[in-house]
Amino acid sequence: MTEKKNIAIMGAGLVGSLLSLYLARRGHKVDLYERRPDLRTTIIDGGRSINLALSDRGWRALKGIGIEEEVRKVAIPMRRRVMHDEQGNLTFQPYGKEGQAIYSVSRGGLNVALMNLSEPNPDITYHFSRQALDVNLRTNEVQLRNVETGETETVQPDLLFGADGAFSVVRGAMQKTERFNYEQHYLEYGYKELTIPATGDGGWAIEKNALHIWPRGNYMMIALPNIDGSFTCTLFFPYEGERSFANIKTEEDLLNFFSEVFPDAVPLMPELATEYFENPVGSLVTVKCFPWSYEGKSLLIGDASHAVVPFYGQGMNAGFEDITVLDQMLDSFDGENWEELFHRFERRRKPDADAIADLAVMNFIEMRDKVAKPSFLLRKKIEGKISEQYPDIWIPLYSMVTFTDLPYSYAMETGLQQEKIMKKVMKHIKIVEDYNKPEVQQLLEKQLIKKEKLKKYKARKV
Repeated sequence: MTEKKNIAIMGAGLVGSLLSLYLARRGHKVDLYERRPDLRTTIIDGGRSINLALSDRGWRALKGIGIEEEVRKVAIPMRRRVMHDEQGNLTFQPYGKEGQAIYSVSRGGLNVALMNLSEPNPDITYHFSRQALDVNLRTNEVQLRNVETGETETVQPDLLFGADGAFSVVRGAMQKTERFNYEQHYLEYGYKELTIPATGDGGWAIEKNALHIWPRGNYMMIALPNIDGSFTCTLFFPYEGERSFANIKTEEDLLNFFSEVFPDAVPLMPELATEYFENPVGSLVTVKCFPWSYEGKSLLIGDASHAVVPFYGQGMNAGFEDITVLDQMLDSFDGENWEELFHRFERRRKPDADAIADLAVMNFIEMRDKVAKPSFLLRKKIEGKISEQYPDIWIPLYSMVTFTDLPYSYAMETGLQQEKIMKKVMKHIKIVEDYNKPEVQQLLEKQLIKKEKLKKYKARKV
């Protein structure tokens, strides 16, 4: 039997709350410390609640703890992308095969759902308005300040988990240790939250079961549906430049810009000017670091160890998959050597965390610049045909990331191989019917044979 531990989790967000359920299920006593007040009773982070895309990896973690069906009550399936051009014309691209979808969930709504599910557990205790001031990794002591009263306290758990996000205080302490590698990279883009409200009868003003994109080359706007009939819109925009946050200074500037580049959205956004000038500009950061643990006493998890930009919709899903992987390792854990367990966990997850970070930046370019181009849509249709014809050999990159539990690193490597093949195939295709030409089929079969030989060769080397 595993020795039961007193565990502290810094951060009661999505990853911290779900992690508490998994750890409590194994009999551990879990205390969560959150800098913010209880979001069930206090409105916080106004204008920074980018909706999340929950996909298979995230669902698997929720199912593993038996709360999948509860979360489905606050999720909306999005079966395809809908692209809006400058004239308001629409083009469509399904996310996967028939029946596959990603799910729009409110960050706050999902966090509340997880809190409501975990708090009744007698082994889980939430402590809100507790700001971590300092972490002593050698002793596992955490100094906390009560944000409401100003009083300080010190806690000393057996194990400490840093689930406190991209600007983690626990990681900050690890950065002061020897041989700790850390890098962060900001995009030259920020984001601003806007809203398309529900219609007068409480319905959705545009297609409900879709992720809407207004791709404009150097910037874009997206919209995800909410269960109340509204859409949460996010404008991803350069900080500086001719068209940027810096250059929109007045309501006239804003309305002239939106009327030109997002004309079909303007009539749907009655509070556009108010929201634009009141809501803050959020930053987009990628964080990579290693190691994620310290002497078997503390472990980083989720964004604290691998923050990614939101353009693959995998930040939350990757954090939830961290929990799934850790839980699987705990199945065979002897209960003694936590240091070895944490080392095995971080070595396994690090390559996948780096891969999804890189894929997310790559997908930003695709979303803002390529998705509405006829050549891109044709290519996606052809790739779909290849996948139908060779289902055991070819899974599109997006499907590998979104609808499977294949490691992110494997998906990225395979996706790059398939990208090379697609470039060769598309040189011979101008319309969908060209796919059936003998020379195209021969070229494709030759390339797929090479792909499978390479895969088997690498497997032998492993």
